[in-house]
Order: sequence, then structure tokens, then C-alpha cells
Amino acid sequence: MITNYLAARIRSFGYAFRGLWLMILTQPHPQLHALATIAVLTAGIALHLRRWEWVAILLCIGMVWVAEALNSALEFLADEVSLEKRERIGKAKDVAAGGVLIAAIVSVAVAALVFWNHLR
Repeated sequence: MITNYLAARIRSFGYAFRGLWLMILTQPHPQLHALATIAVLTAGIALHLRRWEWVAILLCIGMVWVAEALNSALEFLADEVSLEKRERIGKAKDVAAGGVLIAAIVSVAVAALVFWNHLR
């Protein structure tokens, strides 16, 4: 019984990684977020960020990725329902995209605050 439980948990991680990979391969914005993530992590290492700065940066990176994953999932589901233009589906997609935009704007602001002292 325990081995079945553990096997199911391991499979669920596989599904999650497959979903992340699918999102990165098929959606243009996650590809940009991947490049931004690499750039910010590289800059953070090069500039020797302090622990609290890493916490702020990592929380923002996670927030953007979660928002993008939820947005992508909503878009996949909406496109499954209907590929024709439908007002309420369009509104749902716009609201989800707005959530990603908020996360990205907040992340840029936090990054500016964190990196400002290291770059002046």
C-alpha cells in the first residue's frame, strides 16, 4: 500500500514537470520568463545578493511562474471549450493575462529595488 502511494506521488511529479515543459515549449511568454529568470539568477549570483534579497527575488520569480502556469492552463481549457471568439472566454483570458502582468510589474519593481544598490 505504501509503495503504491509513493509511486502515485512520484508519477504526479512527472505530470507536473511535463506540464511545465509543455507550457515552456508551447507558450511564448513563459519562454521570455525563462530567459528573465536565468538573467536575474545570474545577476544575483554575480552581485552576491544578501539572503533577504534572494528571498525577495525568488518569491517574485515563483509568483510570475505560478501566474503564468495558471494563465496557460486557463487558455488551454478555454481553447478546448471553443476556438471561436466568445466574449466571456475572451474576458476570462484577459483577466488571467492581467494577473500575469501584475506579477511581472511587481517583480520588476522588486528587482529594481534589490539591484539598485548593487549597480550604482
